[in-house]
Amino acid sequence: MKKLVLKYHFFVVGCLSFLLNSCNTKFRVWVGTDHQQKIYNLKYGEHKRQRMDIFLPSDYPKNSPVVLIVHGGAWTLGKKEHMIQIQKMLFKNNIPSVNMNYRLVSKSKKITYREQLEDISLAITQFNSLAEKAKLEADNYILLGESAGGHLALLYGYQHPEQVKKIISLSGPTDFYSEDYLHSFYSKYTSPTFQKVVGEKFDRKNMSEEFKKASPIANISNVPTLLFQGNQDFLVNQHQGLALDSALTAQNIPHKLIFMERTGHVPRFFSKKKRDSIIYPNILDWIKNEQ
Repeated sequence: MKKLVLKYHFFVVGCLSFLLNSCNTKFRVWVGTDHQQKIYNLKYGEHKRQRMDIFLPSDYPKNSPVVLIVHGGAWTLGKKEHMIQIQKMLFKNNIPSVNMNYRLVSKSKKITYREQLEDISLAITQFNSLAEKAKLEADNYILLGESAGGHLALLYGYQHPEQVKKIISLSGPTDFYSEDYLHSFYSKYTSPTFQKVVGEKFDRKNMSEEFKKASPIANISNVPTLLFQGNQDFLVNQHQGLALDSALTAQNIPHKLIFMERTGHVPRFFSKKKRDSIIYPNILDWIKNEQ
């Protein structure tokens, strides 16, 4: 019978070497049958937000990619627990995963998307150091992000093709700077948020290059990309997904766009039927098949 235990072995012993002092979130371990393990709130840095959950199912091959999950929340909100259903789905399908929190954007604390990308790098470095104990390969990741997390997954993945083998973006913003974006109604109500995320003044007449650097569509590299976009998404306009799809096509990058009619923003707000019939099957197919 499966139960929560505090008896750590092989992979868990490695995790313990990173557990220093007490923290606000409780570190705990669940061990099931056939060496299944779930490690909650493992530290990957000293900030209280720098915590991650690691789910290791049984009998995965050594070359299995690790899915690194990045939550949404407009860069200023959200937590890894919002992505637990996707992590459970991956676990059920025998796919190792890491579900991370990251520092939230704050003007007073001088935290922008750059620090959030640093957190992804830190989480990857942490897991790389444990990969051998988990009988997995280092730098063999699929990034899966939702909304703002989709933006971060796309940007980090395109910047680090040596670590990231594939990307999955669920309603992720892609473009903060192009003429199409600047002249859209969508830019009228999103630019204040993007200004905070980038940490630079948003000036349509004199756009800072920093907004281009923050836009996945301007940083594409040869990383296979799966995009989900709803046509009724008011938080991330449909043209964000369509524009990146066109850019990937123009550059011959392997990709797939799941464009959904009568659909809004990110899977957590979709119906269970849509998740089970469209979202999850396409995620699993993208992870398991060669692109």
